[in-house]
Amino acid sequence: MDLLLQAALRLFVSQGYRSSNLEQISGAAQLTKGAVYFYFGSKEAVLLELLRRVQDVVVDRAIAAVKQVSGGATDKLVAYVHHQASLGITHRDEVLLLILMSLEFKEREGEVQAFIRELYARQRSFIDGLIAAGQKSGEFRNDVPVREMSAIVQALDDGTFLEWFRRSDHLGGADLTRGLRTTLLNGILSPPAAPQRPRVVAPAKKRKAPARRA
Repeated sequence: MDLLLQAALRLFVSQGYRSSNLEQISGAAQLTKGAVYFYFGSKEAVLLELLRRVQDVVVDRAIAAVKQVSGGATDKLVAYVHHQASLGITHRDEVLLLILMSLEFKEREGEVQAFIRELYARQRSFIDGLIAAGQKSGEFRNDVPVREMSAIVQALDDGTFLEWFRRSDHLGGADLTRGLRTTLLNGILSPPAAPQRPRVVAPAKKRKAPARRA
């Protein structure tokens, strides 16, 4: 079964769900088409099983890892960014599958779309909590609403990952992660308070003594 899933994962990421079929999946796994039907019954069932694995690797483990981090919201957000970046090395195709399928199934009602929406909703809810905690503690700026700031964090994460995939021959993962962290924190952290200038008190003017009468 793992051979089938790995073959399907590579095909769905490289050429999309619609352009992949069970014959290609079974051929890539060096199995018969009947084996795919035996284990899963349909191409959609294959994708759903892959997405369940994505939930564990990309979403559940990230949330669990960040919850173990001590410190404030800034430390937890940095840990989240680094954990997501590490997935680019260990589980690149799983992350890409979630991003790409979220686009391919955006207008297709059904179980796959509902599952993907639930995964992203869990991610957003977790990031919302980090942002809200950071704003409450004063670590994060509060002139941008939580929902919109959370969306920006998610967009930076997904967008950086896609750019890394497109230009992996020219972009270094460590430098890209460092740049993402710096850019994200510079935009989200509360600006430092401006130093207060000492108040200069002007010396009191001396009053002229009244002229004496002759």
